[in-house]
Order: sequence, then structure tokens, then C-alpha cells
Amino acid sequence: MIDEQPHILVVDDDERLRRLLKKFLSENGFNVSIAEDALDARKKLSLLEFDLIVLDLMMPGESGLEFAQDFKQTNDTPILMLTAMSESEDRINGLECGAEDYLTKPFEPRELVLRINNVLKRVIRSSPKEEAETIKLGELQFDPQRHTLMRADEQIHLTSSEASLLVILVEQSGTILSREKLAELSGIDGNDRTIDVQVTRLRRKIEDDPKLPRFLQTVRGQGYVLRPG
Repeated sequence: MIDEQPHILVVDDDERLRRLLKKFLSENGFNVSIAEDALDARKKLSLLEFDLIVLDLMMPGESGLEFAQDFKQTNDTPILMLTAMSESEDRINGLECGAEDYLTKPFEPRELVLRINNVLKRVIRSSPKEEAETIKLGELQFDPQRHTLMRADEQIHLTSSEASLLVILVEQSGTILSREKLAELSGIDGNDRTIDVQVTRLRRKIEDDPKLPRFLQTVRGQGYVLRPG
């Protein structure tokens, strides 16, 4: 649960940037811890709970990409990735590794605050007042209120972006949604390619054969549609 002062972990090998971000984010209502590399981040994560990680892509030793890919195998904490690389493929790689959002250096600190708040809004869970109706996707069951995807007694990990996207698709099941509409309704920042990446990641988790999707289908020239069953 996100409290009144979300706890942010900033991971960056640039000491000056770490200090600046700690000061700016603290002044904007966040509790901030800092780490100089992936190893230091793991130590902090073993001792404290965080609501979001701001993670540099390029670091000595274990890179941000490698850290995110490993971390997201077992953790739900959202990641906002910082990258000095402007190439779209590098940003896409970050999303594919599990990051919820990215920001290219140099950036305006106020934009970082906005993006952090947008990600945190997507992960806040409200306690359901009544038993949620689950949606059947083959052998899987998705609870749109609790954002849980289950196969029998096994829970399948969803990032906050994947869960937000699946909720919208479930709510609009049978309706073709454009990439722009999906981004708007789910609160996912980015362009059409960003939505495509999230759809690809989601298919890997809900489809028996992601290349021949049964549930989350592409409608050429229009967008995507979810057909539960």
C-alpha cells in the first residue's frame, strides 16, 4: 500500500545526480534512499521496502537492464528507468526487461515527479467491497479488482503496467481498442510501440502460443481486442 510519503530508491552511479534527485524528490513529498550501483541497491532492498525504483540504465558492473530483468522475476515494485540513450530500441529494451516507464537524460526534474506519480497511481490497490468477478482466459483466472492472474493455485506475476492494460482490455472485452485509446485508458506513457511492447509481454503470460494469440488479438489497422473464454 502506498502511504502519504512514498519511498523511492534512486539507483545511479553518478553521485552528483543521486544527490540532486534525493534533494528534489524529498522536496516534492517523497521519502528517498539512494544506491550507487546494482549491488548497493540489492542491499537496500533486502533491508527496506520501496514503492518505486528510479534506475539508471548504464552502470558499471551489473547494468540497469540486467538488474531490472532479474529483479522483476520475483518482485512487483515498479521501475522507472533513466537512460542517456535516445534510440527507441534502447528504451524498448528497458520496457521489455520489466520497467514500467522510462525517461531520457537530460530531463526536467518536474517531469520525473509527474512520471513517478503516474506510475504510483497505477499500482495503488483499493480494497474491494465485494467479491470480485474473475475473468476466465483458458486455464487462467484474472481478478480485475485485485489485479491477480492465477493458474490453479499459482499466481502469475504481472507488472503494474501489464495489470493496468489487462484491466482495461477486460472492461472493454470484445471491443477493438486503438493503441492511443489503450494508452489513454490505462495511463501508460509512451507511443504506439510502448503499447505493442506491453501487449507482447502480456501475451507471453496469458497465451499458450503468443505468436498465435487466442485471447488478446490484433485487428490489423485498428488495434487490439480481448476475447475471454
